[in-house]
Amino acid sequence: MSKNLKFIEPARLYTALIMLIAIVLIILFHHPLLLWIVLGVAFVIGFYEAYKLYNKTTPSTLFLFFAILIWLSLYFLESPIGVFVVLVFLGAYQSYTKKGEIEQMLPFIYPTIPFIFLYLLYLDDSINAIIWLIVIVGLTDSFAYFGGKFLGSKLFANSTFCPTSPNKTKEGVLVGVGIATLIGSLVGLGVCGFFASLVLTLITSLVSVFGDLYESYLKRQAGVKDSGSILPGHGGILDRLDGYFFAAIVLYALLRVLQL
Repeated sequence: MSKNLKFIEPARLYTALIMLIAIVLIILFHHPLLLWIVLGVAFVIGFYEAYKLYNKTTPSTLFLFFAILIWLSLYFLESPIGVFVVLVFLGAYQSYTKKGEIEQMLPFIYPTIPFIFLYLLYLDDSINAIIWLIVIVGLTDSFAYFGGKFLGSKLFANSTFCPTSPNKTKEGVLVGVGIATLIGSLVGLGVCGFFASLVLTLITSLVSVFGDLYESYLKRQAGVKDSGSILPGHGGILDRLDGYFFAAIVLYALLRVLQL
């Protein structure tokens, strides 16, 4: 077991501590404008990182302008309609002029749509839903890592020559999802009843694993280790939020189903 133990990099530890303090402060003093600003900054950085992953080049000022315009429309309309208008415009332009590449549109889908649903989850289901999501994804990711280190032997997503995520094991995922479901179900009582909380936590936890996996796939396709370097010891914004992206969309959708 001792061979699996590694000292945590100081930079990684300090960055994690700062992020934890920031999360606590945001939860304590939460407000729609505050969440919109914080998520907006993360979104623009995440959009920039995703564009580089898809296109292996930096986005133009025009594409960043479209991203900011989408985020502004989200605040004033409280709707994801802005991103679909931009996608229609880009699709029309590309089809008419035969200029541009499909990959240039992809950042307007991922991570743009997940960021929008993170904000809508707060607006429609309160800060309790955000806390619930943080607990689910955080526990899933952390215990999948440690479970994999100490118990794992079978790669979760494997191919003969190139595993999508070489550090993620089936045993680790089971440990992470199991613990996240047990604890997350209790946190979810602030949003819905116990049985609903149990089912939604389990599904959301599982989905978060694939959110993490998808970003690993993008990085492998782009031939890079991290999506960025803005967070010392952690990489980029996408590296930290990948599990939340798929999870936020699914949790939001499931909560809407509960309201039917």
